[in-house]
Amino acid sequence: MIEGRRIWLTGASSGIGAHMAKELLQRGAHLALTARSLGPLVELSERFPGQVLLVPGDLTDHLQVREIGMTIAQSWGALDTVILSAGTCEYVDVSQFDARVIERSVCTNLLASSYCIESALPLLRAGRTPHLVGVVSAVTTSPQRRAQAFGASKSGLRYLLESLRVDLADEGIDVTLVSPGFVDTSQAQNNAHAVHRHWPASKAASYICQQLLKRPREIVFPTRFLKLLNFLTTLPKRLHLALAKRLTGTQGETSL
Repeated sequence: MIEGRRIWLTGASSGIGAHMAKELLQRGAHLALTARSLGPLVELSERFPGQVLLVPGDLTDHLQVREIGMTIAQSWGALDTVILSAGTCEYVDVSQFDARVIERSVCTNLLASSYCIESALPLLRAGRTPHLVGVVSAVTTSPQRRAQAFGASKSGLRYLLESLRVDLADEGIDVTLVSPGFVDTSQAQNNAHAVHRHWPASKAASYICQQLLKRPREIVFPTRFLKLLNFLTTLPKRLHLALAKRLTGTQGETSL
């Protein structure tokens, strides 16, 4: 049951996060929406009066995240669900390897999520059937070209959430991982080879929202493609490498 649940959704201004926001609001949820861009959040607030709490900010700023948590606490007193959808994807040029790309990815995809979890846990403990949800990626299953920064940061987030699942189980806080494959977002448009495997962001968001009702350990899609990635890991190294290259775009870009 989504109606009436108090949900904090990050990354709500674009991509899957924006479509999830609309889907959840249409189902009657109350959303605390966070993104750097305020405009799309205001539009949702006006479209769904009384259901939206605007808490914009830069999630890589620890102090701003604490302030967001305090605003939610003052307004609602608790959270029932937290969906960590905010993230970034930068590609690495190994011919001119720049460690700052790794740093930015880890800061946005891993550290920012940990800041949110710090602020969210006390509110979840006060909520109804609490649920922590984090968007990771299928790229952690089978490494892709130029995805070193993205994959490393999302692998860290995966471990963080799976470890939290163990420690939070006794408190009745469920943890769900969301592992998208290729999704049609602005970050995916340059991947010519993968375009036929893309899910529209709207379809991905609808699928996630529906699956969250079941509170599974992990939500993965598209299923057939992810099964292929898992199969690759069982192949000899040379064959795995050759096929992994074929699964990326002409410029070696992945759209996970």
